[in-house]
Amino acid sequence: MSRSAAGDLTAFIAGLPKAELHVHHVGSASPRIVSELAARHPGTPVPADAEALAEFFTFRDFAHFVEVYLSVVDLVRDAEDVRLLTYEVARDMAAQNIRYAELTVTPCSSTRRGIPGPAFMEAIEDARLAAEKELGVVLRWCFDIPGEAGLESAEETARLACELRPEGLVSFGLGGPEVGVPRPQFKPYFDRAIAEGLHSVPHAGETTGPQTIWDALTSLRAERIGHGTSAPRDPRLLEYLAEHRIPLEVCPTSNLATRAVASLEEHPVREMAEAGALVTVNSDDPPMFGTDLCTEYGIAARLLGLDAAGVAELARNAVHASFAPDDVRRSLLAGRPRRSAAHSAVITCLIRV
Repeated sequence: MSRSAAGDLTAFIAGLPKAELHVHHVGSASPRIVSELAARHPGTPVPADAEALAEFFTFRDFAHFVEVYLSVVDLVRDAEDVRLLTYEVARDMAAQNIRYAELTVTPCSSTRRGIPGPAFMEAIEDARLAAEKELGVVLRWCFDIPGEAGLESAEETARLACELRPEGLVSFGLGGPEVGVPRPQFKPYFDRAIAEGLHSVPHAGETTGPQTIWDALTSLRAERIGHGTSAPRDPRLLEYLAEHRIPLEVCPTSNLATRAVASLEEHPVREMAEAGALVTVNSDDPPMFGTDLCTEYGIAARLLGLDAAGVAELARNAVHASFAPDDVRRSLLAGRPRRSAAHSAVITCLIRV
């Protein structure tokens, strides 16, 4: 692709109305937000200086990433912090023309640190309503179990989701390390959430093999798979995912940063797409990985050899795979990229149903 064409595609991606399905609440805190929280709560390992933060967010492996992530979680200590974080994440999304996002929230991390459950729910809901009204960003929640914290955290997450269910909550997930954290043990908690009308969206197959994905499908009744990086190692699994249109929430830079893949060129997203799997593109914990959703679309376009029409199809995938209200889906699918001189000739009719 020529430099001019690459520039046109970058501009097209920036203007494209986008939905994001796999992005974490605390993990979306930009250096600006983290610095403000660190300044509010001095004496933590997290530096308030933006340059020092960049070095702090350099991960040796997945275990180190979790350690760093939890140190940032520890900066969110009261409902005011929760509200600030949530609204400012939405502001950063609006700047990328992300119009809808299912934000993965780990409420038990906050309740364990002393924030009352009702106050937490009120804070995220207040930010959600303000973000939609003031920024045009529609937020929905996925409450996820931090797998490394065990079954006690699963019980607390299920309780918060089912007994204090906020209006924006649509799904129930499972994150954190996969090694040594088998998926079937969380079945009772997913069963409870599903019985309450929540969708099942666990992480699986990011740093473990295909069996973890099978376990998520059979034990947790997964409707989408977070990451699913190892799926192509089992052709029968990949065929099953494609046949049943079970979306994969692909996060290329995240997988590189946590050493789930050795290089972007080795990322299995091409194998997924060629097998007919429903691929969506996501940023996971964008500031921590030095990326954003627009950058991830550009990476996916390069790895998959896509032009503007192909990128628009990826954007449609995310909308179709989402749990967005029908009116929001229609609005996104009928939307048009923001026009610029660089790509005005190619933007018509690319986001039609």
